[in-house]
Amino acid sequence: MAAELTVPQLSAKHRPTLDQALSAIRSRAYWSPHPEHPKAYGETAPADGLAAFEALRGTRLDLGQPGTDGWTGAEVSPYGPTLGVEYPHADPDVLLPAMKAGMAAWRDAGPEARAVVCIEILSRISARTHEFAHAVMHTSGQAFMMAFQAGGPHAQDRGLEAVAYAYEEQTRVPGQADWSKPQGKRDPLELGKTFTAVPRGISLMIGCNTFPTWNGYPGLFASLATGNAVLVKPHPRAVLPLALTVQVAREVLAEAGFDPNLIALAVERPGEGIAKTLALRPEVKLIDYTGSTEFGDWLEANARQAQVYTEKAGVNTVVVDSTDDYKGMLSNLAFSLSLYSGQMCTTPQNLLIPRDGIATDAGHKTYDEVVADLAASVGGLLGDDARANALLGALVNPDVKARLEAAAGLGEVALASREVVNPEFPDAVVRTPVMVKLDASKPDPDAAYLSECFGPVSFAVAVDSTADALDLLRRTVREKGAMTVGAYTTSADTERAIEEVCLEESAQLSLNLTGGVYVNQTAAFSDFHGSGGNPAANAALCDGAFVSNRFRVVEVRRQA
Repeated sequence: MAAELTVPQLSAKHRPTLDQALSAIRSRAYWSPHPEHPKAYGETAPADGLAAFEALRGTRLDLGQPGTDGWTGAEVSPYGPTLGVEYPHADPDVLLPAMKAGMAAWRDAGPEARAVVCIEILSRISARTHEFAHAVMHTSGQAFMMAFQAGGPHAQDRGLEAVAYAYEEQTRVPGQADWSKPQGKRDPLELGKTFTAVPRGISLMIGCNTFPTWNGYPGLFASLATGNAVLVKPHPRAVLPLALTVQVAREVLAEAGFDPNLIALAVERPGEGIAKTLALRPEVKLIDYTGSTEFGDWLEANARQAQVYTEKAGVNTVVVDSTDDYKGMLSNLAFSLSLYSGQMCTTPQNLLIPRDGIATDAGHKTYDEVVADLAASVGGLLGDDARANALLGALVNPDVKARLEAAAGLGEVALASREVVNPEFPDAVVRTPVMVKLDASKPDPDAAYLSECFGPVSFAVAVDSTADALDLLRRTVREKGAMTVGAYTTSADTERAIEEVCLEESAQLSLNLTGGVYVNQTAAFSDFHGSGGNPAANAALCDGAFVSNRFRVVEVRRQA
């Protein structure tokens, strides 16, 4: 069957976007081709997206994959409703060979063809952003606006960013070269050389519950754009957004004349736990994973046949030394602690505050005053239930609720959590954050602040001095890792000292944020998510290292 989309057509359509993305990753300036505002998608888009999502509920999503040996699916929205979508269950002995079959043609198409096909996939996903937003909301528990932005345009930006890096890394080497070595009076030695970016094999993307698209798209598109087939294994509670992604990608690949089996879905039956089995398959040469440290460490230790990219747990810290905008600092931190109920890998957990207090533009503030004022700021931000629901979303699973409830017994509670009723979804579990006061004066290897407590939990840790805060910061980043570090100081010397710790321990640092940018938010094309240099993650989203080892360059030399 002739292709409905030709590569020249796609290049004419998407090469300008690719060029802009390449320019953005070099300049690190703000850029995004995907609108953040819901109204940008047309007057009927909100209603159409909701209707499309509702039409999916209770249906069977048949992707036409080979090796389907049954159907499975048991997603229940954190907001209460059962999704009831069934997905194909795959026999890997049939599916994986079928996925490999199309790789030669995909490889031979070249970097630009792969890039523009990937951009067409992202373009079609973008057109359905409202539908995807509901899918993300009802699998992750994010409030709608966050699901719309983080699960839609921000995730699409991260995917496009990976495509741009993949294209740039693959085209560093020319496709061909004429080689001539002078031999004095004799004829020169002459060779013709070709250089081909060759994929590693099948790439396994293991999705997470909280950000299925935002965390999933970088690895998915980095692997696809470098010529690899991609097997998407979603978290069992968050299948739908990635299943829709696979559906769109298969349609575009087929229309462009490529094998749709270059991307496929692997959904597990309840309790089946197929991630370990798939991760050890010899066909799997790349693995992308976001989730617990325990399983991430297992993948790194056991999936020896694959290049493994992990984002695991970390202990994110904010050092509070001094500020010239006390009110702005409090409101910025309050928002950071509240957004999506702290269920972000970048949410700050430990607030290190000198026990003698800090200097501010509002006068000296004691440790107790800083903690009380921050608790009041969080309470004020979330005092209105409608606004609280819009910021907090719902707790993604019972484990988060259990950690939240247990945290109150770890120390003096500075801010108690309260239940928030969601009138639209009365079964949703919505809780405001808890803040607990702890003391770092006595070394304790089992101190709560030395481990990640994922969810709406923060620790206001009293330290003897800012110097002690930096020592504790260094220790936690080195031993436990951190996706983000924040700091507030009016001292140039202290700022340099904090920066030096983060440079030495490879932690991404945000200084003196008091406005509308928050420590737990990162922008594609400009900000690096993670560094790959501390235990929280062995890769950064996204840099050259994230894509360059997904392919190898194979050279063929011919006598001229």
